[in-house]
Formats: sequence, C-alpha cells, structure tokens
Amino acid sequence: MQTRKAIDTRAVSIMTVLCMIWAFQQIAIKAAAPDIAPILQIALRSGIAIVLVGLLMLWQRVPLSLADGGWRPGLLVGFLFALEFWLIGEGLRHTTASHMTVFLYTAPFFAAIGLHWRLPEERLALVQWFGIFIAFIGVAMAFFGPDASDNPRQAADMLWGDFLGLLAGAAWGATTVVIRCSKLSNTPATVTLMYQLVGAFVLLLAAAFVMGQARINFTPVAIGSVLFQGVVVSFITFLTWFWLLRNYLASRLGVFSFMTPMFAIVFGVWLLDEPLDTRFLVGAVLVAAGIVLVSGYGWFVQLKARRRGL
Repeated sequence: MQTRKAIDTRAVSIMTVLCMIWAFQQIAIKAAAPDIAPILQIALRSGIAIVLVGLLMLWQRVPLSLADGGWRPGLLVGFLFALEFWLIGEGLRHTTASHMTVFLYTAPFFAAIGLHWRLPEERLALVQWFGIFIAFIGVAMAFFGPDASDNPRQAADMLWGDFLGLLAGAAWGATTVVIRCSKLSNTPATVTLMYQLVGAFVLLLAAAFVMGQARINFTPVAIGSVLFQGVVVSFITFLTWFWLLRNYLASRLGVFSFMTPMFAIVFGVWLLDEPLDTRFLVGAVLVAAGIVLVSGYGWFVQLKARRRGL
C-alpha cells in the first residue's frame, strides 16, 4: 500500500489555492440562484465535468474497469457526493450562506474521527485534536453572531437549514473515509472523480425535476457560474484534491479546508461590501493557530524521525 506523506510546503500551497476557489464557488452559486436553482447548477456542472474527465481518461488511457470491484465503493461515494450537494442546495433555501459554510466545514471532524478508528497511520495525537478544536472555534466565532430576527418561525427555519448543513458536512467526511478505506484509495483520481460526478449528475438532475427546480434563465451570470463550476471547480480542483488524498495524510489535509470559510468572508467583504468585524479577525487567528498545531506537529514528528535516522 502506498505510504502517505506528512504535509509539506507544496501541499500547503496547493491547498491554499484550492480553498480560495472553493470559497468563490459559494459566491457564484448564490449570485446565480435567482436564475438557476443551486441543485440544478451542481447537476449541470457535474455533466460538464463528466465530459472533461472522460476526455482526460481517454487521453491518459485510463480504463474504467468493473473487474477490480472498485465500482462498489464508487457507487457509494457517488451517492454521498450527490447527497452532500443536495443538502447544501436545500439548506441554502432556509439558512444563510455563512451558516451553511460553517456546518459544511465540520467535514474534517467527521473524516478525522472515522479515519482515526479505521487506519493506524491516520490517528491524531492529542495536540492535533486540540488544534482541530481551536480551528473549529475560530470558524464559529468568525461566522456566528446573534440573529437579528425575533420571528420564531424564521428562527426555526434557519435551524433546519443549519441542520442540513451539518448533515452535508457529515456526508463530505464520510466520502473521504470511504475513499481512504477502500480500493479507491489507490485508484486513479480521474476514476474516483468520475464516480462522484456521475452520481451527482444523475441524482441531482432527477431531484431538480421532481422538486420543480429545473427552470433556467440564460443570463450571463447563470451561464458563467455553471461553466466556472464545471471546468474549474468540478474538474480541475477536484482532480487536484484527489491527487492530494493519494499522496498526503487525509486527516492533515482536511484541517486546511478551514481556510475556505475565511476566504469566503474576504471575498464577501471585497465583492459584496459585507462588513468586516472584530469577530472575524479573532476567528481567523484561531483558525491559523489550529492549522499550525495540526500540521506543525506532523512536521515536528517527521523532522525528529529524520534526525534519529542520521
């Protein structure tokens, strides 16, 4: 079995870029929502990415074989991927984008707990668990604040949306665990991504029609959002993410996803003129501290082992 590496400078740089793109994805979905429903956006972007990944597999001569049994976990990750984004799309109808982002990015906790019990090499030290806890507190401080509404019905509606966001985070975390604990762990990234894209396209497209959310206004914003998500998000960034999962410890990588909601706030201030308050600044510092504890501990252990080998 291939040995995963601890986080290095290259992984940090790649994850930073990925988190910036994933943060902008939320803005694109929200901006285009009046013209095309979120779940339909995700279904169509998955269809675009299927074509691109299929062409890449043909060029690389990567076979999509059913003989190795990889189709079984492939079907599961396809379902989990579709479920995650269905929950996101539905949750955004009830809660704010900031609340959704917070609960979605609880995924590393679900993944870390699952991997901790399934794979010995993914077990976290106590200081790393503490780092994850600090990072989560930072995200919560950056996003959560007192609700302005005194309407109980509206508050209950938001609570339901928040719960859907938490379930979406659990689905994302479960996807990571399935990939790392199955044949997909050493499967080409294009094959793993294809399973997820097909699941999202088929299930979410059907859901959009069943739920009456298949209407499209062909505006520049709607077209641009779907193309951006299909080519950049679902094709380029997801392929890169799966390559990282094949080469680095997943529990360490997951912590860096906390940067995504931080970037989302920055983009919100920059593009949407949203206010920047002290809560965000304190939360950002806590997130950075948590990342340093988790990834820095891995670097320290690796460095210590190398010195012992000298």
